[in-house]
Amino acid sequence: MAADAPPPSTEQHRLPGAEEFTEVQESAEFGELRRSYRSFAFPLTVGFIVWYLLYVLLSNYAGGFMGTKLFGNINVAFVFGVLQFASTFLIAWWYSRHAAAKLDPKAEAIKTRMEGGA
Repeated sequence: MAADAPPPSTEQHRLPGAEEFTEVQESAEFGELRRSYRSFAFPLTVGFIVWYLLYVLLSNYAGGFMGTKLFGNINVAFVFGVLQFASTFLIAWWYSRHAAAKLDPKAEAIKTRMEGGA
């Protein structure tokens, strides 16, 4: 049988008030967390949208190029389509590593402080 789940914590966390949320939101630490997220997520989002639109536009307006056979029945459109999936998973993996290294520790510190643990 799998290990039993630990019993629920009896420790009560105090819930922060609206003033505390506003104070944290205006803090330099929260601003740094937001900058770290945005400096990673926004450029990747723009890049991926451009890459996706390139694929769509080429599929619609450059049929000859996209239909070019590379080997066997594999053409340029198929390779670009597979690369769309590959780039999606690569970006998700990359973001996960970035979040674990840069975002999660800062967010956890803020959360702990707001819940009265620090």
